[in-house]
Amino acid sequence: MARTPTPPAALVTGASRGIGSEVALQLAARGVRVAVHYRRSRAAAEALLARLPGRGHAAIAADMADGAAVGRLWREAGRRLGRIAIVVNNAAVYEEHPPLATGYAAWRRAWGRVISANLLGPANLSLLAAQQMARAGGGRIVNISSRGAFRGEPEAPAYGASKAGLNSLSQSLAKALAPRGVLVFCLAPGWVETEMAAEALAGPRGPEIRGQHPLGRVATAEEVARVAVFCALEAPSAMTGAVIDVNGASYLRT
Repeated sequence: MARTPTPPAALVTGASRGIGSEVALQLAARGVRVAVHYRRSRAAAEALLARLPGRGHAAIAADMADGAAVGRLWREAGRRLGRIAIVVNNAAVYEEHPPLATGYAAWRRAWGRVISANLLGPANLSLLAAQQMARAGGGRIVNISSRGAFRGEPEAPAYGASKAGLNSLSQSLAKALAPRGVLVFCLAPGWVETEMAAEALAGPRGPEIRGQHPLGRVATAEEVARVAVFCALEAPSAMTGAVIDVNGASYLRT
């Protein structure tokens, strides 16, 4: 009697809310076992875990800004789910530090926190994933970037720089890993209707933010997640290295 194949496993960072939780839900609905990463929101991660269809999921805490913690996250995900075939680097922090209103010490702290979480964390996790995936014959890494990598973030320059770095990291890894069957994709959303953005969208800037979008609204987390899941499961190999805009034509580049 033939054995039922084990469903593939994915690790989604920053999965306790927003885009990450939608990615986890959609992957699980497609039969993927999901390691739900969170930093502090244990209750939210466990609530998401209870909503995921299928079996074999797990919630794992780690600080993506801590290289040693990222290593533990990767080992624990492998121990609990087996071989990880998909990694979605979604976790990120946003911190305002306008250049003309931020002291030098605060500036250094902001850059250290943001670059560590948004660029070094994904770089470290991607290395661990890439080496294992290459040994196993393939895998997929999907990085969630931002339109801010292209248009600039005047109030949060470290955020924009971290996402520009993530774009470059994605393309460098795509070139390095393609011969071993490891594909790398990068998404660049604009404003997304999430818990993190709710205050800004509901505040005085809300109309101006929505006015940037020809659709008359910002993207939903579900829409961005659909693109991420396409890349994680279905995108053709020839798309590896692509940085995909998912911003409702709010920022166009050539």
